[in-house]
Amino acid sequence: MAKSKKFTVRFRRRRESRTDYKTRLKLLKSRKPRLVIRKSLNNITVQITEYGKNGDKILISAHATELRKLGWKSNLSNLPSSYLLGLLLGKKTKAKNIAYCILDTGITPSIKGSTTYAVLKGALDAGLNIPHNENILPDEKRVSGQHIQDYARKLKNSEAYKKQFSGYIKNNFDVENITKEFEKIKAKIIEK
Repeated sequence: MAKSKKFTVRFRRRRESRTDYKTRLKLLKSRKPRLVIRKSLNNITVQITEYGKNGDKILISAHATELRKLGWKSNLSNLPSSYLLGLLLGKKTKAKNIAYCILDTGITPSIKGSTTYAVLKGALDAGLNIPHNENILPDEKRVSGQHIQDYARKLKNSEAYKKQFSGYIKNNFDVENITKEFEKIKAKIIEK
């Protein structure tokens, strides 16, 4: 431990690499609602939050498990699921008359075309105004799951197929038709 009187112990959340306080302060100084995207291994949570003195206030929230209620049987943390989740949140924000927010990805690394930016693309397509760079968004083929479908067809009738897509097989989901399922769920969300 420290032996000097000049040593300062960092905040616990900073020590645990859970919060970047400099970035958070910049976001809070804007006084705008934030689109908060938090990702785990199998799920994604998306929220519109505002700063409050006693803690952040969640205005709207969407969780990847809500896609199951709409009939989505695919993985809940891939690009098509992320896009659909962003679209779902965007539809919910229209009901609450929120038109503008800023992106808050927390400590998630910024990777061009990632699931984080697929959520952003879905929210933008739903009508939310969020400042962003067009180059970071994934293209339409990847958002619709075309890359997953092509890979599944490439591995068809092999042991690697059963290993890679065991979750899809367990849920009786035909990976080779993921783009059709994507369009069906997207239409359901838009109709809401």
